[in-house]
Amino acid sequence: MRAIEVGDLVMTYGELHAVDGVSFTVEEGEFFGILGPNGAGKTTTLEMVEGLRRPTSGTARVFGEEVWPRNKRLLPRIGVQLQASSFFERLTAREQLQTFAALYGVGGDRGEAWLERVGLVDKADTRVNDLSGGQAQRLSIACALVHDPDLVFLDEPTAALDPQARRNLWDLLSGLTDSGRTVVLTTHYMDEAEALCDRVAIMDAGRILELDSPAGLVRGLDAPTRVTVAPGQITVEEARRIRGVDEVVDSADGIVLVTRDAPPVVARLAEEGRLDGVQVHTGTLEDVFLSLTGRAYRA
Repeated sequence: MRAIEVGDLVMTYGELHAVDGVSFTVEEGEFFGILGPNGAGKTTTLEMVEGLRRPTSGTARVFGEEVWPRNKRLLPRIGVQLQASSFFERLTAREQLQTFAALYGVGGDRGEAWLERVGLVDKADTRVNDLSGGQAQRLSIACALVHDPDLVFLDEPTAALDPQARRNLWDLLSGLTDSGRTVVLTTHYMDEAEALCDRVAIMDAGRILELDSPAGLVRGLDAPTRVTVAPGQITVEEARRIRGVDEVVDSADGIVLVTRDAPPVVARLAEEGRLDGVQVHTGTLEDVFLSLTGRAYRA
């Protein structure tokens, strides 16, 4: 059975089509990502799939059941970490997790376990409104997972975290699907999607532009490879004479050889003993994202 089936989902606000005919499926045990610039329709799409918002038209099914009208049978099987969470302000982090555990009918020991897993043991007795933004974000994720749901929705879960905390959380999130759990993630971090997701949908203006594995999306971009040779290893004139080099750029980091056929170019550098300090940069998911959505600033 598929975890999620979305068919021609639409959400309109007057003349605005926030979500405009979105269709996709998510398999059980899959880590599925949705990427897009601000206002692309990511959060609205998730809210309809979660059963929090009634679609204008289209269908959304989770584990074979309709999510709207609000389906109470699905609630114990779903965990949701919203982009902005509201807590009981006067409760401590421990009390907050114990409350969520009780609402789902599970023991308070689950809350203690999740405090440790998200690195909040030393903040267990701190009131929620005294936590930093990153700490509150980690608590929000713990609350979404405390009842061990089959399907988890994470809306920009690492947005307020520092780089070290982000990497630690990646380790946690990457293991969520090991026991068959399904995860749906929205994020602005391309490296995060590449590291965690089995497949990624790129959205803009309420539509899905591309959907594939991160590696598949990069292959489809057909981006050139940039081979950077350390300063002093080669001259611009020598680089231009290497067969397969389309362009040569003299940069502060060294001489950059732009090519669409990297193996023979690198082999020639090896033959000439010029590999010391060489860096090879291929296309990335960020390149795909910018190619599809453009570089203009979004409000």
